[in-house]
Amino acid sequence: MSQKDIINWDNSSAHVPNMPKARQVKVWDLLVRVTHWTVAAGIIANLFFTEDGGEWHEYVGYTVLGLVVIRLLWGLVGTRYARFTGFFPTPKRLKRHVSDLSVRRVDEQNLGHNPLAALMMLSLWAVTIGLGLTGYLMEAGLFGDKEVLEEIHELLANSLYLLVPLHIIAAIAMSYWQRQNLIKSMITGKKTVTDKPTTMK
Repeated sequence: MSQKDIINWDNSSAHVPNMPKARQVKVWDLLVRVTHWTVAAGIIANLFFTEDGGEWHEYVGYTVLGLVVIRLLWGLVGTRYARFTGFFPTPKRLKRHVSDLSVRRVDEQNLGHNPLAALMMLSLWAVTIGLGLTGYLMEAGLFGDKEVLEEIHELLANSLYLLVPLHIIAAIAMSYWQRQNLIKSMITGKKTVTDKPTTMK
């Protein structure tokens, strides 16, 4: 971790022997934060406020699709915690993360998306891309059976009624479990960590 990533040290525990110091680490860059909240706003807008098949529904849908594509590209060339190499949910990473969760361990290796969160993000991105593609194919008339596209589009949209609340609940639950405000960190870009992974009781 580079020196510039360390924003501030909390010396409140400096007088306690062997007590790890807490520090603020910049995890989420501006592009990650902007795409995250803009995509969230677009999904909510199209689920609850725009008219299905209407002009605004299409504009919002294509904007969200474009932002997801940008985020995927950023996952290849972006900053440390934005890259897929740092959080792609391999079986080994998932097993380790579940083991760490059982003892409420704060794993500094998962400062970005932990493996379970990565599964959620990949699912949301896949659904969003599917919605954009089926919406475009319906509008462009490039697929013979429009009814099939409409059914797929509706199925994908309905899946968001499950995925989005699950994502929010998981973020709140993990914030409590790891004593880390994950929602706030996606606004400020910073997370509070200790200099070494610790097991919390």
